[in-house]
Amino acid sequence: MTERTEGARTRDVRRVSHGRVLAPRPLGETRTWPRSFADRLTAPLPGVLGLSRLAREHSVRPNAEGLRGIHRLPYAPEPLPAAPAGTTCVTWAGHASWIIRTGGLTILADPVWSRRILGTPARITPVGVRWEDLPPVDAVVISHNHYDHLDAPTLRRLPRHTPLFVPAGLGHWCRRRGFTVVTELDWWESAELDGVRFDFVPAHHWSRRTLTDTCRSLWGGWVVEATTGPGGGRIYFAGDTGYGHWFTEIGRRHPGIDLALLPIGAYEPRWWLADVHTDPEEAVQAYEDLGAHAMAPMHWATFLLSAEPVLEPLTRLRTAWQRAGHPRERLWDLPIGGSRLLDTADEPRPVGR
Repeated sequence: MTERTEGARTRDVRRVSHGRVLAPRPLGETRTWPRSFADRLTAPLPGVLGLSRLAREHSVRPNAEGLRGIHRLPYAPEPLPAAPAGTTCVTWAGHASWIIRTGGLTILADPVWSRRILGTPARITPVGVRWEDLPPVDAVVISHNHYDHLDAPTLRRLPRHTPLFVPAGLGHWCRRRGFTVVTELDWWESAELDGVRFDFVPAHHWSRRTLTDTCRSLWGGWVVEATTGPGGGRIYFAGDTGYGHWFTEIGRRHPGIDLALLPIGAYEPRWWLADVHTDPEEAVQAYEDLGAHAMAPMHWATFLLSAEPVLEPLTRLRTAWQRAGHPRERLWDLPIGGSRLLDTADEPRPVGR
């Protein structure tokens, strides 16, 4: 039995839990949620003392030395390649924004096309794909409500009938802005759209958009997979997360992940960010825990969110990858604007590079 055949066999197993098939939720249903999801936190959120220490240490952004490599950040926009039937194509637009084309659908993950987000300097690299060059968008997945992942000006560019897949508790925010097909999911729930399945999975993170809504909506990642027709691929989009036990559980429930889109930036200082942002070495460990075939890094090289030098995340990632002995071709360290085609009948191959 080949590796790919074995993967296809295991994909049917993960949809059975405790002896019953987990049915997808209906699209666009209105649901009632608890007032708070704070009980899902993996670690306590920093308090006033932590904020005071951060201010004293002036460790919110890279220092002058850390900014020296800013002109060498990987930015190489290309035309979107064709995505033939039976394949999945991913394109990194920058930060945690991806264009995922699979099962005949074009899906945006955490789309942020704005030049600036609240409380952060303007982006240090442009968006990798012009909005005008996008094909029609069939769906959007949102990992959580922080401003660098949920960008209202970007969503306003979409037709209001565009299906949105969002964490529990975030539907009201989307419906207030006129979106008519909003599907809210709890961890381990799924929904399907035109032969593509969207599974919402846990993350080690939190949520807040205003001073009064801390943890009022959930946070997590997505497993996206075409369920009809030949080929396709299983893509895990982590959103924003620290390192912890959830990666092993995600890999157990979703075996055969073809590609893991994992964050590697915004990790310094560690005493402040370790619980909610993986560093490069932890991202490699998460890839191993997931049992994924390939990994593509994200959540760096776009916004200055923390104190590490701008080029350090990729340098440390490549070093950790080599030390772990993983095949170099399975690290998809794309430039912003770069694409990669996944053909599950063969090894992943580069596009246009």
